[in-house]
Amino acid sequence: MPRSSSPRRGASGQKPASTKNNGGQVRIIGGRWRSRKIEFPGANGLRPTGDRIRETLFNWLQQDVIGARCLDLFAGSGVLGIEAISRGAAHCTFIDNYEPACSSLQQQLSTLNAEPAQANVVRNDALNWLKTTKPVNQFDIAFIDPPFAQDISASCCELLEASTVLSDNALIYVETQRRPAGQQTPDNWQQLRSKSSGQVTYSLYQRMKAL
Repeated sequence: MPRSSSPRRGASGQKPASTKNNGGQVRIIGGRWRSRKIEFPGANGLRPTGDRIRETLFNWLQQDVIGARCLDLFAGSGVLGIEAISRGAAHCTFIDNYEPACSSLQQQLSTLNAEPAQANVVRNDALNWLKTTKPVNQFDIAFIDPPFAQDISASCCELLEASTVLSDNALIYVETQRRPAGQQTPDNWQQLRSKSSGQVTYSLYQRMKAL
């Protein structure tokens, strides 16, 4: 069984899954690995972000992803981070505490012939990692897609801001279950884009250097 930070990635605008799946495949939609498929293990609610939302996200990011250092929290299948590397990101660190997801992600990166310097898979609880890690290099882009049922996206955003892991003008993608009140984020995060599809809301923020 996955632990607290195991992945629940939303399909394109579909209702968040609440039952166990048997795993499957998801397609990379852009960059050098375009049309390649990566596999992911079965787990309660594991739902890779679908093509339509990912295409919108990377249209938002455009040239910002090229050469960027990325952080994929609650990585699951790792499709967001892999998509970023495929499109020219220099590196992605993937965080997840579900061992089958980490093992599968390592295998998928090997199958894609990703260079060791491009990817780092860490098995850890995402919130604990944010509390305890002081990375050598800061991240330019962060992907946040925590388990919807646990309602921890706001806490994750606050921990991310309080940590030392983000560069001054980092971009942060947040995917949550749709709610009338909207997403709570740190005061110095400026919302650049936001859309909703079905029961999913996904937004892009830019971190402004705190005064």
